[in-house]
Amino acid sequence: MIHGGLRYLEYGEVPLVRESLNERRRLLDHAPHLVQPLALTIPIYAGARRGKWLIKLGMIAYDLLSAGKSLASHRMLSREELLAEEPGLCADGLKGGARYYDAQVTFAERLVVENVIDAALNGVDVRNYAPVTNVDRNNGQFSVQFQSPDGPATARAPIVINAAGPWVDDVLDVAEGSFARQMGGTKGSHIIVAPFPGAPEAAMYVEAASDGRPVFIVPWNGQFLIGTTDLRYEGDPGDARAEDDEIAYLLTEVNRVFPGAELAVEDIRFTYSGIRPLPNQEDGPESAITRKHIIREHAGNADGLISIIGGKLTTYRSLAEQATDLVCRRLDKPLSNRPTRDRRLPGGDVVGDTPDALATAAPTAIERLGAVYGSRRSAIAAFCDGDPELAAPMIADSSVLKGEVAFAIREEFAQTLVDLLYRRLMVGLAGDLDEGLVDEVLKLAVRELGWNDSEQQRQRELLADFNRRLRRRG
Repeated sequence: MIHGGLRYLEYGEVPLVRESLNERRRLLDHAPHLVQPLALTIPIYAGARRGKWLIKLGMIAYDLLSAGKSLASHRMLSREELLAEEPGLCADGLKGGARYYDAQVTFAERLVVENVIDAALNGVDVRNYAPVTNVDRNNGQFSVQFQSPDGPATARAPIVINAAGPWVDDVLDVAEGSFARQMGGTKGSHIIVAPFPGAPEAAMYVEAASDGRPVFIVPWNGQFLIGTTDLRYEGDPGDARAEDDEIAYLLTEVNRVFPGAELAVEDIRFTYSGIRPLPNQEDGPESAITRKHIIREHAGNADGLISIIGGKLTTYRSLAEQATDLVCRRLDKPLSNRPTRDRRLPGGDVVGDTPDALATAAPTAIERLGAVYGSRRSAIAAFCDGDPELAAPMIADSSVLKGEVAFAIREEFAQTLVDLLYRRLMVGLAGDLDEGLVDEVLKLAVRELGWNDSEQQRQRELLADFNRRLRRRG
């Protein structure tokens, strides 16, 4: 979701909502191929914690805070209007609803990749798969040691920003000094299912009957994404996965609101979980932990080490701007002209006519290239120019081009089979992951990266483990 955080108004976080709505507007403009408007409907049932007038007030406040927006304002729906639009909804106790607009990024992974590409185009030295092993400071200068694919390496700088998300404390653990715990992350789990009987036309924002938490039922990538949970989490963020009780909770809520769905565990195509990098707060409900970001400047011998705690996907750009301004002030440098306020991401320009090099590609391939790469599909075309094989589909009826594998490796920092399938080409997030397509991607990756038989087997095992973590069927 690229959203202002409607429910944050309940906790009085008005500045966060205003900031989020401003950044939502920017993302709709800066990355239109990845971020699109999303209509959401809130059904209102008798006995719900949030009644019609409270929701109406929230809608008015949300519209007022969205000054300058390109999206439509809210409207309230009568019971009859709502059932006419969404006949699959449970009618028992339904009093009406509200319709409002936010935005959705179908492939958040691509949004991350384009930011990395933009950084590289502007002089940043990008290192992928390079975990930090030590951070120390001497004579006002930090040495950051990390393990790159080419071996150990060291970077030196007067200031270090620890923006490791839920792994912030892990980085502090290898830094010189003693640090209080910064993160108290909560886990959000989701399930993905095929379109089901009575499925909504618009995304639904439902108040869970059991605990009042919001549950979203969202059309996504030709499927439906259902979430989320909010549970404190103590383990390795990389090990997070949807547990049986979370899955049962989400299925129960969907089947309650859409009784014709009758979804069961075997209907789930796959699941995913993530850890919200929230500040450590041991008491109180998870939903009350602030979603505001904190830019923490450490003291003592760690002076110059800055940790980023919290933050939302929607506000990543403004957070980066604030952190950069802080660095400039600390180094007594002029503030930047903040170019990211107005600059589109690399694929965010207007998608022009189909390049000649892709003239023979199927219409489905052209459409997919626009949705995944935006205007950067012209870079794919230039990459394939002169080699018709690269512009050919990987397997029969595939909309994925052979040239995309080499392009992802050479131009988008992909290094593993999981990278290629799930974080660059985005075919892993389809309902079915075609084994023939996996084999072809692996074969093309071998050409680029020179993997021997042992490494090919390791890559297959890493993919199998990743699929198990997603509880992917088959």
